[in-house]
Amino acid sequence: MYKLNILVVIDMQNDFIDGALGTKEAVTIIPNVIRKIENFTGEIFVTKDTHQDEYLNTSEGKKLPVIHCIKDTKGWELNGEIEKALSDREVKVFQKPTFGSVELAEYIKELADSKNIDASEMKIELIGVCTDICVISNSLLLKAYFPEANIIVDSDCCAGVIPDTHNNALEAMKMCQIEVL
Repeated sequence: MYKLNILVVIDMQNDFIDGALGTKEAVTIIPNVIRKIENFTGEIFVTKDTHQDEYLNTSEGKKLPVIHCIKDTKGWELNGEIEKALSDREVKVFQKPTFGSVELAEYIKELADSKNIDASEMKIELIGVCTDICVISNSLLLKAYFPEANIIVDSDCCAGVIPDTHNNALEAMKMCQIEVL
């Protein structure tokens, strides 16, 4: 039994599900993500890809010139079904301007330190989108912060940009000692 059990729901926002960068695979995982949230016992954290109006002038915007997840727009909001599943839970949300959230990792470190919990007593599970961008970035970041923690990615609750890159990301995470369900 882990002393700190964490679920990280990555970027389940409208623009990544059925909006500007949405995919049929992202739509398909919604019931799995809802079940995972509803049956999870422990801390739940949510990340939200968060950009500003000048997104196209950023490094990411120049490489991915698709306006998405502009703060306070419909595309930036969490999917309604996911929001509903989270509504009766205490959830901390991390807005991130890039793929991985250092703020999330630092918060988990502070939480563990405040409870005197060693990384080996932690389980951190990640679900969401996109497997091949933000899920892999956050899982590797968390593995770097907590090399002794049990870092898990549930592939049934993840979707990538395309199925091939989703699968490539899962294989890369396995090579980095991240457990893939």
